[in-house]
Formats: sequence, C-alpha cells, structure tokens
Amino acid sequence: MTEFTFREMFLQGWPILSILLIASILSITVIVDRFLAFRSAHLNAERFVGKILNIVETQGVNAALTYCGQFPQPVSMVVQSVLRESGNREAKERTAQNTLQAQILELEKNIPILGTTGSIAPFIGLFGTVSGIIKAFIDMATHAGGGVEVVAAGIAEALITTAVGLSVAIPAVIGYNYCVSRIRRMSGEIDVAVFRLIESSNLPGGQNR
Repeated sequence: MTEFTFREMFLQGWPILSILLIASILSITVIVDRFLAFRSAHLNAERFVGKILNIVETQGVNAALTYCGQFPQPVSMVVQSVLRESGNREAKERTAQNTLQAQILELEKNIPILGTTGSIAPFIGLFGTVSGIIKAFIDMATHAGGGVEVVAAGIAEALITTAVGLSVAIPAVIGYNYCVSRIRRMSGEIDVAVFRLIESSNLPGGQNR
C-alpha cells in the first residue's frame, strides 16, 4: 500500500515534478562547477603580492612577470596588468580595477541560475499545490460522499510538489549566497593586496599621484 501511495503521488504530480527535477539537476551542476572554479582560483593574494614585490626589488619587473605567468589565478592576472601598465598611479589603479572586474565576471558565470532557481522553485511547487487542491475539490464535488479516497490523489499531488519545490529551492539559495560571499571576499582580498603593490616605491610609477 505504501509503495502504491508514493507511486500515485509522483504520477499525479509528474508535470510539475519534472520541471523541479530539471531545475534541481541544473542548480547542483552549477554549485559543483562554481565550487571547483573557486578552488582553482584561490591564491593567497597578500602572500603572492609580497612575493612579487620581493622579485621586483631584487630581479626587476620582467622577472616578476615571468613568475606571474606560472599562475592562472585572478590575483596573478590583476598583478600582471599592473606590472605591464607603464602609466602613473591612476592608470595602474584603473587597469587593476578593469582586470579585476573581468576576472569577477568570469567567476560569476552561471551563478544567476542559482538565484533564479531559488526564487521560482517554491512558486512552481505552489502551483502544483494549487492544481492538486483544485483537483481534490473537483473530485469531491463529482463523487459526493465517496470518502477520503476520492480526494487522496489531489492532496498527495499538492503535498509532494510543495515538498520538492522547497527541497530544490533551499540548496539553490544556500549555493547562491555562498558563491556571492566567496566572490566578494576574494575580490576584497585582491583589491587590498594590489593596492599595496601599486603604492610600492619599487614599482615604476608607483609614487606618481
């Protein structure tokens, strides 16, 4: 009886459940993809810039650029743009901000999918709930006095779509907040470290105002 009941619940709500299943797979894929991307992009910005300043002081800018070329992380890309910029301090700051923004946009790729999924999944589940309750009332009106079995399918559809909608939305919202927080923290760390690089007296143009 239990197996039949669960089977009927899914059969009754399959159109809504199919949409939620696709949304769930998509959001999980994005979460895993962004987690791997953040892991690959992580590099201690303060330590890296300290190393670059030491190389610039002892070996020159070209050696520092060669060292940066070994790292594909965002902080390395921003540092390279600063080292290649021959202008004054303002030009270096502008170049650093533009490069950092480009790196952040790359890290933000597909993250809006999580926000959208977290926002609409409960409403999709609610739509299934409403349609299930409507079906239950129609069945009740059609089979007056038929007992609880008459409305069981509609109520089951309403309950299962609500539960699945929430189970899809909650991980998506958590993943979205994690990604936004991780990007904000990484951006701030790079910004502070690169500012230290630009301010350095050993960097050509670093003291120009």
